[in-house]
This record gives sequence, structure tokens and C-alpha cells, in this order.
Amino acid sequence: MRIRGGISFVGLIYILIGIFVAWDRDYITLGLLKQVFSALLAIFLWFLVLLGVNLNVH
Repeated sequence: MRIRGGISFVGLIYILIGIFVAWDRDYITLGLLKQVFSALLAIFLWFLVLLGVNLNVH
């Protein structure tokens, strides 16, 4: 038997509704998204950070 990995359709809908509610209630803001995106860039492109490249999203 094969075990199926990943998220179900119901789980995806649950997460999308949660994101919408958090955005609507200002738990998620544009500034927060920019900070998270900058952090992800710095994590995946760490060698550029070491070379002095500024990866902050403005």
C-alpha cells in the first residue's frame, strides 16, 4: 500500500480561509509580507548576503 503525502483539499481550503481572516483582522500586513520575503531571500541567497548584497524588499 502506498501512503499519500501532502495536504488534502479540505486542509487547503481551511488554510486559505485562515489566511483571509488573518489578513482581514490585520494579523498579516503588507509590511509583514515584505519582511518574510526578505528573510526568505536572505536564507536561500545567503552567499549574496556574505558578499554585501542588500536583499531587503522595499
